Amino acid sequence: MRPYEQLLSTFENYLAQTEFASEPEKLYAPIGYSLAGGGKRLRPMLLMLACGMFTQDTAPALPAAAAVEIFHNFTLLHDDIMDNAPVRRGKPSVYAKWGQNVAILSGDAMIICAYRMLSQCPPALLPQIMQVFNTMALQVCEGQQYDMDFEQKRKVSVVEYMHMIELKTSVLLAGAVTIGAIIGGAPKEDCRTLYRFAIELGLAFQLQDDLLDSYGDEQLGKTIGGDILEGKQTYLMITAMSRADEPTRETLRRTYRDASLSDAEKIARVKAVYDRLDVPRLTEQQISVKFERALALLDTLSVDAARTQPLREFAESLMGRKK
Repeated sequence: MRPYEQLLSTFENYLAQTEFASEPEKLYAPIGYSLAGGGKRLRPMLLMLACGMFTQDTAPALPAAAAVEIFHNFTLLHDDIMDNAPVRRGKPSVYAKWGQNVAILSGDAMIICAYRMLSQCPPALLPQIMQVFNTMALQVCEGQQYDMDFEQKRKVSVVEYMHMIELKTSVLLAGAVTIGAIIGGAPKEDCRTLYRFAIELGLAFQLQDDLLDSYGDEQLGKTIGGDILEGKQTYLMITAMSRADEPTRETLRRTYRDASLSDAEKIARVKAVYDRLDVPRLTEQQISVKFERALALLDTLSVDAARTQPLREFAESLMGRKK
């Protein structure tokens, strides 16, 4: 078993033993349902692995790891309401199962639970941890608002999009590794380096997610072509719009709304444009650049290379998903 797999098992056991109240049932049952959904546990794992680079004892990081996972799942409950999403991780979303009002209130309770978990962190480090967590939490909300704003914008630039996904995706990863490093006793410069590492990793991860949404395999757990059918402003769409002539741009703008086309035809038409404009290759190029930049940052840390290896392996496992 790899070191990160051992940490994952430890975290899963800890989270399973975390007790939530049972009443009122409609407030707390959705929380347990959401957290039992699994997923990659990306954020708590980054936190634990960062901590483990600087100390052998990662147990003090478990409450913070649980806090970032609970916070992440809170954002998913509210995202599903905003996106009118019926499915999350292959099963009904909390919004679909219990309704909008329950999803709102349970989400609100989750963020309170996250702060309660954070209060169990080492007291001397709590001011630093809270500062990182609060900044991260607010930036995630900013990113979500930009994402919603883009739905109404006719033109979104690559720079605007990258800023949005940095806020919506990367800063939560960056906050997690920074908190883990703080608990592990890392020097401030290493904390800053790990923050930048996670920003680059998060960008690569989100760009890969954009690519796999159109060119992946349904075994990955979601329907292929969903972003195209929703007319979402993804990196692929924005890149295609920047490279296309006006008639092609108009095709990209109107295809997802064309009632005369089946879903399969809509996906095929847009992907044909992507292929013609070399969008998949350009996206893969960006993914590679950002991922390699992230790994290079690990080489600049003050610890021995062997101490960074579990985090490196975990990052590589994330980016090793196949089309």
